[in-house]
Amino acid sequence: MYTGIVQASCRLQWVECKQGLHSLTVALPDSLLIDLVIGASVGMDGVCLTVTTIDKRNVSFDVMQQTLDVTTLGGLREGDRVNIERSAKQGVEIGGHILSGHVDATAEIMSIDTPENNHTITYRVNHKLMPYIFGKGFVGLNGCSLTVASVDKCNSTFTVCLIPETLRVTTHGEKRVGDLVNIEIDRQTQVIVDTVEAFLTARYQNNPDNL
Repeated sequence: MYTGIVQASCRLQWVECKQGLHSLTVALPDSLLIDLVIGASVGMDGVCLTVTTIDKRNVSFDVMQQTLDVTTLGGLREGDRVNIERSAKQGVEIGGHILSGHVDATAEIMSIDTPENNHTITYRVNHKLMPYIFGKGFVGLNGCSLTVASVDKCNSTFTVCLIPETLRVTTHGEKRVGDLVNIEIDRQTQVIVDTVEAFLTARYQNNPDNL
């Protein structure tokens, strides 16, 4: 479980590509190495990964084919920066919203607007995810808990506004039009929407004349 508050953006030191498996090694700052052990869960660009080796500051993770297919991790190269968050601890303040680290899909950046003191990004996603995205709702983008500013259901796009602190700590300020980011929809929203939809569908099937 994660809070969606990225703690650092770190550079990949090595990327080893095998058939159906990539091994990623990232250099973590000292603050993120405290009590870190093999087997621990760490969020990388919003993807929950398991620590496989620790060599001083260099920490490695294995990424299986399923994750490579769904996320952006298969396209990472040595020198790329990624957003990192250690898993949440009991009793710690949740500044964002609960994220599982189980990415749903990727979102494509359609436009970036940077008027004075503002940074606004518009993303396009598969239309199947749009029922779960609402204005003022939450969405996880590359591990960041962000508030949806506006939604265009017809074009399957939504917009978020990034504050300077988010741009400073994360990689979002480095992204360009056409880049892909990992998206995780809010699970509570998904449960509510799916439950209501299932209820209405069942009601219609049983009593089509009442709707």
